[in-house]
Amino acid sequence: MSALGLKIIDEAVQTANIWVNEVNERTGWEDKERAYRLLRAVLHAVRDNLTPDEAADLGDQLPTLIRGIYYEAWNPSKTPKRIRKKDAFIEEVQKAFRTDPLGDPEIAIGAVLDVLDAHVSPGEMADVRGAFTKDVRELFAY
Repeated sequence: MSALGLKIIDEAVQTANIWVNEVNERTGWEDKERAYRLLRAVLHAVRDNLTPDEAADLGDQLPTLIRGIYYEAWNPSKTPKRIRKKDAFIEEVQKAFRTDPLGDPEIAIGAVLDVLDAHVSPGEMADVRGAFTKDVRELFAY
């Protein structure tokens, strides 16, 4: 047992906070709630454009609480959506920011994709990138 409860749960919370903090830092924001919302929106947009098998492969590499966010409200029978245009992918993420639009959505989305690159194996990220068109893959370059 840890000071706050179960060590495994404390570590899961700490790891989730690390991810949110990294998104917050990479966007230049000082708003962890907004960074969390961005992380969630991008994870869902990525997940919904992968085949169920590929989505599960990516999910296997995510930390426990981030994995829960990733799978939240997922309906594998409605995937993959096959978004082909970068603008459509951005619009999918922007839905979480209707009342608080992203200033530069490409940089914001790229920040989350950079965090994924930093924590997920290169092979898995190559598979994720490969699921998208060249136009959408441009978002992975920010």
